[in-house]
Amino acid sequence: MERTPLPSKLWTAANVIMLLMFVFSTVVQFNDPDAPVWIAVYAAAAVLSWLEIRRRTPLWAPLTLLAITVLWSGYIGRRVHGIAFFSLFSQWEMKDIHVEEAREMYGLLIVAVWMAAIAVSSWLRLRRRAVAR
Repeated sequence: MERTPLPSKLWTAANVIMLLMFVFSTVVQFNDPDAPVWIAVYAAAAVLSWLEIRRRTPLWAPLTLLAITVLWSGYIGRRVHGIAFFSLFSQWEMKDIHVEEAREMYGLLIVAVWMAAIAVSSWLRLRRRAVAR
């Protein structure tokens, strides 16, 4: 039986953690006024994390979600550039629309960073397979 190298085990563990975080993020969106779009983003990120655990992520999928989240966070970021980072944690309720949008922007950036990592992993896997042929 072939042993899985430690970096591979760490990568799998990181994807499990992100999968759980994205599932949790999906669930908490159900009370949001614009729930469907946020559920779609976080659920897509969860599915891609699950596919990466199985090493079956098609390269186009994380790249597509990466592009969407970067563009969307950039659009939101233009409106919330003056919000102090620590004000995002000063209240639990959504009393300030700018704080809510800043939280949304950072959520999108978390998805974007993780999709970039998955895309790199998928690309490296494709490259190794091409060299092995």
